[in-house]
Amino acid sequence: MKLFVHQLRSEQLLFWRSREAAFFIFGFPLLLFLLLGSVYTGKINGAPASSVLLAGMIGYGAANTAFAGTAIILVYRREYGILKRVRATPLPAWVYLASSLVSSLLVFLLETVLLFAVGRIFFGARLPGHIPSLVVAVLIGSVVFAALGLAAAALIRSAEGSSAAINFILLPMAFLSGSFGPTRHYPGFLRAIGDVLPLKYFIDLVKAIYLGGHAVWSRPGALGVLAAWTVVGVTVALLRFGWEPRER
Repeated sequence: MKLFVHQLRSEQLLFWRSREAAFFIFGFPLLLFLLLGSVYTGKINGAPASSVLLAGMIGYGAANTAFAGTAIILVYRREYGILKRVRATPLPAWVYLASSLVSSLLVFLLETVLLFAVGRIFFGARLPGHIPSLVVAVLIGSVVFAALGLAAAALIRSAEGSSAAINFILLPMAFLSGSFGPTRHYPGFLRAIGDVLPLKYFIDLVKAIYLGGHAVWSRPGALGVLAAWTVVGVTVALLRFGWEPRER
């Protein structure tokens, strides 16, 4: 346990000392929420626009932190030989990976709190009423997208192209899933694509808890889809993840 705590502390220090990564992973969803919140007013689907956008930004934050952050960091560390050197130390592999994933969870938890603070201060968004269910949903989202981040890291070969590849997946997924606003006026084929993406179901789960006042278990369909995507991510990671550089 002491080894895990020590490695987790190291991961946090590395994250916050990297200003570019901290801004992209932690600060960008907050900035995006400020911009979108200034554009959307009134109501969306009968709920205050600021609260609907806040739920969408929580979803985007989960994908940005756990999926994009995990994938990009691990690809860089693998291709520059850091993972190889870690494997040569007595540090167990599971401790290293677990500390990296838990570190992203802590970042996302803090980001979620700040999103609510920004929404409340600047746009009058409501505060959550079912905090335990929301915390569980945040944990679920972190696990799902961390698993997919591991899978993406296993498939991406180049450190130089990792950011472009991840954003090529992340931004369209966020757009099609409703992170940036309602999707009801999208063409049918775009909505059909969104209907199979994990982010859509995570946002639906957050909306059910935050806007509808339901418990986290009230959306078994969404939980099932998220569980299926987690299995896919873990399976790909187990089959393809490596510690050795591929481009050197």
